[in-house]
Amino acid sequence: MNLTYFQNFKANISNIKLPEKFTFPFYYEPHLLAEIATKEVQEYLEKQTDFEHNFGINSDNKSTAIGKMFGVLVVKNQQNELGYLAAFSGKLEDNSFPDKFVPPVFNMRTEGSFFLKGEEEINEINKRLSTIKNDKNYLSIKQSFKKTLQDINQDLSFEKEKLKLQKKDRKFRKQIGKATLNKVELNTLNKKLVQESFNNQFYIKELQEYYDDKLDKIRVKLTLFEEEISSLKSKRKEISNHLQQTLFKNYSFLNQLKEKKNLLDIFKDPAIKPPAGSGECSAPKLLQYAFLHDLEPVCMAEFWWGISPSSEIRKHKNFYPACQGRCKPILTHMLDGVEMDDNLLLENLAEKQELEIIFEDDVLIVVNKPAEFLSVPGKNISDSVYTRIKEKYPQATGPLIVHRLDMSTSGILLLTKTKEANKVLQSQFIKRTVKKRYVALLDGIVKEKKGTIKLPLRVDLDDRPKQLVDFVHGKNAETLWKSIKTENGKTRIHFYPITGRTHQLRVHAAHKDGLNTPIIGDDLYGKKENRLHLHAEFIEFSHPITNEKMSFTVHPNF
Repeated sequence: MNLTYFQNFKANISNIKLPEKFTFPFYYEPHLLAEIATKEVQEYLEKQTDFEHNFGINSDNKSTAIGKMFGVLVVKNQQNELGYLAAFSGKLEDNSFPDKFVPPVFNMRTEGSFFLKGEEEINEINKRLSTIKNDKNYLSIKQSFKKTLQDINQDLSFEKEKLKLQKKDRKFRKQIGKATLNKVELNTLNKKLVQESFNNQFYIKELQEYYDDKLDKIRVKLTLFEEEISSLKSKRKEISNHLQQTLFKNYSFLNQLKEKKNLLDIFKDPAIKPPAGSGECSAPKLLQYAFLHDLEPVCMAEFWWGISPSSEIRKHKNFYPACQGRCKPILTHMLDGVEMDDNLLLENLAEKQELEIIFEDDVLIVVNKPAEFLSVPGKNISDSVYTRIKEKYPQATGPLIVHRLDMSTSGILLLTKTKEANKVLQSQFIKRTVKKRYVALLDGIVKEKKGTIKLPLRVDLDDRPKQLVDFVHGKNAETLWKSIKTENGKTRIHFYPITGRTHQLRVHAAHKDGLNTPIIGDDLYGKKENRLHLHAEFIEFSHPITNEKMSFTVHPNF
């Protein structure tokens, strides 16, 4: 069998032990074989001339640069030989398919394909729409209609104001008449006033009809254009929807038993469309080629190559898990029946850890939360600060938890024994009168000494729980920071969060428009280590009952 994309290792791998199970793609540390395959692909990327794509590494033109996720899949062929496959997510700038990388699951751009024909139809509709919208006659009629409508509304408004004044005048004349005229004269005046009112109303009605007729004449001409625009938009939408549904059906994925499911089968809810780019990530491409050609998956890894996007955090050459939104449903089908490593995200790392109470009185508890210890029960792990304290103080009322720390962050956490105390402390946090300081060790040198980071955040809907920087839909997030010292290529930082968004300090540290230096051990935005080197070191607040100023400091063990 001619396996064009099966690549033999250049390095000597004869003494490397194979993994017992396949990589769990959503949280992993790369196996040595995957690391070696990655290194060989990266060496190729540094020197290749097979395709053109501005990754933003050596280019001065950063505005058009786009980094890209790549993946490697170590496989065993039917001759029991080890090799690897490589893939990239999405498409390259020059739309090529270099022989180094496996083909897409479905190539929508094959010559004469339904997609290209549909795309051509949509392009023709767009050209026609552009022609109509820029037609001088259409623009003139549109402007005339707008101007006429504006003049009419202005004139009608003026006439209605006159009516009000005339009505007020008639009322005044009637009152004078009652005081000065006899019965016959008053009766004559009243008839005259009624006739004046009728005449005024009739005039307004005729004026309105005249203006409506004037507008209708212009509207008829305008409607000819707008009906064609509406018809073309409706046709474009119909073609686009058909194109999308046909694409979803053609993106068909195999598993090891060669069972097929397309995107419509995988994303079963008819009310939810498969996310944009579904099936175009490197992981599905790699597994598809492997199963199609009877290659046994051994281990896998994905890495980022190039400049980081503006919204999410991606570091050049760093490994990343498969995304939750697009890839998880697809890979769940593709890896059905494949024995994988355990999902470490479900492991309760807090089970053997003690929760240290550093202060306690009748209404308040202050604890030093260990790293990898939930503040409140999670979806899969119930053990948490909340459950431990609830068990220790079963008579405590109220929500107990006043604020939270990320699972991976260690440090000072406040809890209350009464509902009233909780409400008071909650209010202090809302009013931002609580002073907090975090200490972090960053994986690199930060040259500046202090500063402020303002990067609004929102959850990544396609890859929860990660956060994105979003200046349109994100919530305000502000952090003050100060460099403490640098040593061995690392920087110790004090963070003073003004707001308290999810993952705020982690994103503000790692993002290219923040400190551009991830916190050591940040498995979401940097590189995994023994722990996240982020610690809530200091807190100051007013006691919820006595109003006495209280402060606590607990130094980290890193």
